[in-house]
Amino acid sequence: MTLATFERFFDLTQHELLRDDHDFLRARVQERLALRPHGRSDDWDEILKALPQAEAVHAELARPSVRLSSHNTVDRLLLEPLLQALKPWRKGPFNLFGLDLDTEWRSDWKWARLQNKIQPLAGKAVLDIGCGNGYYLYRMLGDGARLALGIDPTRLFCYQFQALQQLQGPNNAAMLPLIDEDLPANPFFDTVFSMGVLYHRRDPIAHLKRCKQALAKDGELVLETLIIKSGAEPALKPQPRYAKMRNVWEVPSLNRLVSQLEQAGFDRVNVLDVTQTSVIEQRQTPWMAFQSLADFLDPSDPSRTIEGYPAPLRAIVSARRPH
Repeated sequence: MTLATFERFFDLTQHELLRDDHDFLRARVQERLALRPHGRSDDWDEILKALPQAEAVHAELARPSVRLSSHNTVDRLLLEPLLQALKPWRKGPFNLFGLDLDTEWRSDWKWARLQNKIQPLAGKAVLDIGCGNGYYLYRMLGDGARLALGIDPTRLFCYQFQALQQLQGPNNAAMLPLIDEDLPANPFFDTVFSMGVLYHRRDPIAHLKRCKQALAKDGELVLETLIIKSGAEPALKPQPRYAKMRNVWEVPSLNRLVSQLEQAGFDRVNVLDVTQTSVIEQRQTPWMAFQSLADFLDPSDPSRTIEGYPAPLRAIVSARRPH
C-alpha cells in the first residue's frame, strides 16, 4: 500500500477547496505509511490483486446491508476466502454478490438512529473521522452526499475499504490513512461525523475543535460516543481499561459532553439518541471471530463491564459551527 493507493481522494477533490491542501495531505499520508508499517501488508496486497472482477456492478448504498450485484457471475468460492483473510470486519453489514458479510457491529442500527435527525446529506461534502472500512461512507452516498471522504489510520481498515472499492465501479467515496490531528485547518465540509472516537482522545476538547475547523460555517457535527448516566461524577476515567478497550481516557456524562461541545465553540447542540449497547448489536460473527461485547461484560451482572464499570451506553449528539 503506497500513496498511489489513495489517489482517488485527490482526484475527487481536485476542483474543491481541499485542492489547496493536497501537498500537505500527501505528505501526511507518506508520514503515516512510514510510521505505521504492518507485517501483513504484502499478504493484503496480494489479496487485492486476486479479487475477482465484475462488470456492470450495481451498488445499492441506501440499504441497511450495503449490496453489490452484477448480471455477470462472481465466483463466491474465490471471493469469500479472500475477504475472510481480511478479518476482522467490524462495521457493516454488506451483501457482496450474494455473500452475506455479517460484521461485528450492526452499524445499520446506529445509522437508523441518526439518519432522519440530522441535516439532509443530499449534495453535501461529508467527512467521517475514524471511518473504518467505509460502511458509513457508503450510507452517506446512499443518502445523496456528493462527496463522502473518510480518514482512519488502521491499515487493515484501509485494505478492507480498497477491497470494497475494487469490487464496484467508481463512486464518490475515498479515504486517507490519517487521524484528526492530520487534518488541515480548512473549513470545507458541510457535515463531519465523529463516531466512536472521542473517548479515545486524551484531549476531547482538542478533538472537537479539530472537527469544528473542518466544518464550513453553519456546518453540522454528528458525534457518537460512550457516555455515563448523570450522577455525582461528571466523567468516568477508567483504569487501566474499559470493557477491555485500551486508550479509553474519559467517558463523559451527557451534561459534560454538551458542555465540552459548547466550550469547543459549537452551538445548537441537540441530543439525538441515547441507547444501551446490546450483545445483539455488537457480537462475535464468522467475520469477526475474536471477543466481542458479551466477553467484555461481567457474566454475573451484564449491567457492568468486566472491570466493574457501567456497561456501554452511547449517545448521538449533533451541533453546529456558528455562522
